[in-house]
Amino acid sequence: MSDPFLGEIRMFAGNFAPRGWALCQGQLLSIAQNSALFAILGTTYGGNGQSTFGLPDLRGRSAVGVGTGPGLPNVNQGELAGANQVSLLTQNLPPIPVAIPASKASVAIPAVVTNANLGEPTSTSVLATPFDTTGSGAAVSIYSDAAASTTLKPFDASIAATTVVAGGSAVPVSVQSPYLGMNFIIALEGIFPSRD
Repeated sequence: MSDPFLGEIRMFAGNFAPRGWALCQGQLLSIAQNSALFAILGTTYGGNGQSTFGLPDLRGRSAVGVGTGPGLPNVNQGELAGANQVSLLTQNLPPIPVAIPASKASVAIPAVVTNANLGEPTSTSVLATPFDTTGSGAAVSIYSDAAASTTLKPFDASIAATTVVAGGSAVPVSVQSPYLGMNFIIALEGIFPSRD
């Protein structure tokens, strides 16, 4: 490799770091043994600043430029953000209205005008004129097994209009971009970059 700048990061297809480089896996290094690199990185990526400092950890992460791009939030040096998946909340979803219109129905109940003869209804029973009570304490029969011969005066039933909003089950949604796993390496040796 050509002489890199100290602290330069490159992608590397191998599964090891070449001599003079280290994998960007957030490991702590000794300041005493790497003082020039510490002068560039400081404790931006970890370490106590007395005896150790950290390398960037790019495992499973994408690097983005620092600063504020047009229409984008500010990104600070060394800032970690983002997630592989998120759980959407109700306020994240657009409304999905299901309208139930107001309606009115007329309900007719079939009945007979003969005396009732059943204490308990069957599948063919209709309302009938009840027997007079005899004071025996027995249940009054109000059903008949005769065929319906009249219809009680219909009554109206109304259903008010309403809207139901459908929701989900809060299963986390992947926001992971397609990716190819590769190693990032950082130069431990090289040309010390001068400021302009």
